[in-house]
Amino acid sequence: MVLRPRRLSLAGLALATAAAGLALLPASAGAAPAGHLPTAAHSPALAAAAPDIDVTRVQAHLTELNSIATRNGGNRRSTGQGYRDSVAYVKGKLQAAGYTVTEQACTSGCTSGAGPNLIAEWPRGDASRVYMFGSHLDGVSAGPGINDNGSGSATLLEVALKLAQTDPAMAARVRFGWWTDEEQGLNGSDFYVRSLTSAQRSAIKAYYNFDMVASPNGGYFINHITSAAAAPMKAYWDSLNLQPEENTEGAGRSDDYSFENYGIPTSGYAMGASARKTSAQAAKWGGTAGAAYDGCYHSACDTTSNINATGLNRSADGVAYTLWKQAVSDTAPANDFSVSVNPATGSADPGTSLTATVSTATTSGSAQTVSLSASGAPAGVTVSFSPASVTSGASSTATVSVGSSVAPGTYPLTFTGTGTATHSASYTLTVRGAGGCTPTQVISNGGFESGTSPWTGDTGAIGTFSGQSAHSGSRYAWLAGYGYAATDSIGQTVTVPAGCAKATLRYWLHIDTAESGTTVYDTFQVKVNGTAKQTYSNADAATGYTERTLDLGQYAGQQITLTFTATEDSGLQTSFVVDDATLTTG
Repeated sequence: MVLRPRRLSLAGLALATAAAGLALLPASAGAAPAGHLPTAAHSPALAAAAPDIDVTRVQAHLTELNSIATRNGGNRRSTGQGYRDSVAYVKGKLQAAGYTVTEQACTSGCTSGAGPNLIAEWPRGDASRVYMFGSHLDGVSAGPGINDNGSGSATLLEVALKLAQTDPAMAARVRFGWWTDEEQGLNGSDFYVRSLTSAQRSAIKAYYNFDMVASPNGGYFINHITSAAAAPMKAYWDSLNLQPEENTEGAGRSDDYSFENYGIPTSGYAMGASARKTSAQAAKWGGTAGAAYDGCYHSACDTTSNINATGLNRSADGVAYTLWKQAVSDTAPANDFSVSVNPATGSADPGTSLTATVSTATTSGSAQTVSLSASGAPAGVTVSFSPASVTSGASSTATVSVGSSVAPGTYPLTFTGTGTATHSASYTLTVRGAGGCTPTQVISNGGFESGTSPWTGDTGAIGTFSGQSAHSGSRYAWLAGYGYAATDSIGQTVTVPAGCAKATLRYWLHIDTAESGTTVYDTFQVKVNGTAKQTYSNADAATGYTERTLDLGQYAGQQITLTFTATEDSGLQTSFVVDDATLTTG
C-alpha cells in the first residue's frame, strides 16, 4: 500500500467522507507482531458456492516472491529486477494455465524504469460484463514486500489458477491485474484505467482490490463495505462471524482509487498497515490492542515470517467466493455436457500429423449439438475435427497437422466444445525434430538490427550510441554505464525445442569500466525465468568483445524467459554491451 496520501477527486472525496477516520496515520515503529488468529475452516454455509483455496499453495507463491527479492538486492521495487522477475514468475504460471496474458508497459505517469503491468484474462464468459480483480506486485526498496503486497498478489494468482483448474461455466468475463509502481503513487493502475476507452471502462462492472491481506496483527476490513460491489465479500466474512469493518485507513491509498476516479464500482479486502488496533477490535478479532496491524509495514522484516496464515486463508477463500458469485454461472444449464480428449498428449515430427479422440457426454437434461474448435496452436499447426459438430454423447476425431517449418517444442492446445455452455479439454503437442532433432535458432532479433521487438524491459538500451560500437552491424544493447546506482534489463520469451541433445546460448559481451582492481562492484547476469545462470562483473573488463556461451539443454521442450541484466553501484561506471545473441539447438 502506498504510504503517502493522494489528492482526492470530487468523486473520491464523496466516497471517502462517508466513512469516519480518514486521517492517514504515520508509519509506526510498531510493536512486535501478535500471534496468528485461530484457524477457521472454509465456511460450511457458503462452501458449495466456490472451491476452497489451499492456503499452502498461496504461501508457496509467497516463498518464491521472497526468494526473488533475496536474489535481487532484498526488494521487488517497480524499477528493479526483483519486480521484473516477479512478473516473469506470475506470467509463467498464468500462461501455463491457459490465460490470455499481456505485459502492459507504463509509458506515461510511472517512475522512470518501472516494469510493466501484468494483465490476465480468462477467455470464457460474456466479454461485455467484466469483473476485475487486482493487486500491486511491486514493493518498497526497504524490504521484500511479502505482506505488502505479495499477499494480495499471491492470493490472486492462486485464485486464478483454481479458476482455470475447475473451468466452470462462466456468466461473465474475469480479468486479473498485477500493478506496477503502486508504491510511488498508484501509477501503474492509473495508467491502465486511463488507457481504456469509455466503452471498455463501462464493461467493467466492478473492480476488487487486495492489498495487505495477511497482516500479523490484522483486522478484517472491506473497502466500501455497504456498497453493492462489496456484498459478496461481506457475505463471506459474515459467514465466518468476523464482523468486518470499513477500510478507512486504506481510503485513497491503493489501486482501487484509480478505478474509483473513473466511476467504476470498487471493493476489496485488507487487513491493515501502520494504523493501530483498537481495544474493541482486539476483543472481537484477537491480537494486540495498541499495536500496528503490521509492525513490519514498509520494512526489511516484511518477509514470509510476517504472514498471518489464518487471515490469508480467509481472504483467499473470500476472493474465490466473490469471483464465483459475480462471474460464474449460478445455475447449471438444463441441458449440459462434458468434453474429454484421449490421448491428452501427442508427439509428431514436422511435416506429419497425428490424431486424438474428442469425446462428449450428456451430463444433464437432453442431448444437444456441440461445435468443436481448437485454440493455442502455434503458426504452422492446424487442427481439424471430423465431424466438426457432434450430438453430445458422440465423439469426433481431431487431426493435428504439423507444418514442415514448425520449431520443435512443447505446445499446450485447448479443444473446446460449444453448446448451451462452453467446456474444454487440454491437449499437449510435442513437436520433435526430424530424426529426433532439427537444429534451430530461436532468439529473434539477437543482433538488435530490427528495432527492439520482441525484446522487452529497458529497450531504450538498444540502438546506436556515441561511445560504444557493435560487434557486427550497427546496433547493440548498452546496459548500465551510468556511474550511479541503476539496473538495466532486457529479455524475451522463447521456446527451447524438444528432441535435441544440446541447446546453447551464445552472445558477444564487451565490458569496459572506470573501476580498478578485482573487487566486484557492478555485475552482468544472464537469467532464466528470473534465476541467475551466469555472472560477469567489472573485474572481467577487457578490450573488445568476448563470445560467451551458456548450456540451456536442461530447458529442452520448455518456454523460458531469458534476460540480460546489468546492475551498477553508486560509484564509477561499468558498461556491459551485448550483441549477436543466439540460442541454437543441435
